[in-house]
Amino acid sequence: MKQVKKVSERTRTITGGALIAALALGGFGAYAASAAPAPANQAPAAQAEAKTDAKNKNTTQSTHLTIDAATKAAQTALDAAAKENQRVTVAVVDRNGNTIVTLRGDGAGPQSYEAAQRKAYTAVSWNAPTSVLAGRLAQNPTLKDIPGTLFLGGGAPVTSKNAPIAGIGVAGAPSGDLDEKFAQAGVAALNK
Repeated sequence: MKQVKKVSERTRTITGGALIAALALGGFGAYAASAAPAPANQAPAAQAEAKTDAKNKNTTQSTHLTIDAATKAAQTALDAAAKENQRVTVAVVDRNGNTIVTLRGDGAGPQSYEAAQRKAYTAVSWNAPTSVLAGRLAQNPTLKDIPGTLFLGGGAPVTSKNAPIAGIGVAGAPSGDLDEKFAQAGVAALNK
């Protein structure tokens, strides 16, 4: 039994040493390959590829609010509500409906958090204030079945070059008209 144990220990030692040597050589080879200069004929090809991408008609760029701008808009809307003693939540979403920032005012109801996000999402999705969209429900009542939307006053789109880039939603005031007034104050803050 002792002899098998010695062979086993020797085998482990030899195998371990070989593995360490292989890893070290492999790592050195990878380092040497990455440190080698690119062939002279490769640089012009890379430049041509970049120019081709710039002319590609299959892609587009989009404009997004910065976190600072979204926070400024949300804080302005929250402050406008506080001046009128309204306890609200304000949400700002990007063009894709992803939440950038949410501010829940002191004393805002628990339902206001989700409602503000859904109003913001609805406003940016249709590039219209949610009070206007609520009026469309009479002609098309199934609009309210679209997931994530809320057709109540309180959502306002943020646009750049007439295209929607964000939405601001406010919820918690006693009426959608007040919520929307505060959301519009947030939009106006971005235009200053």
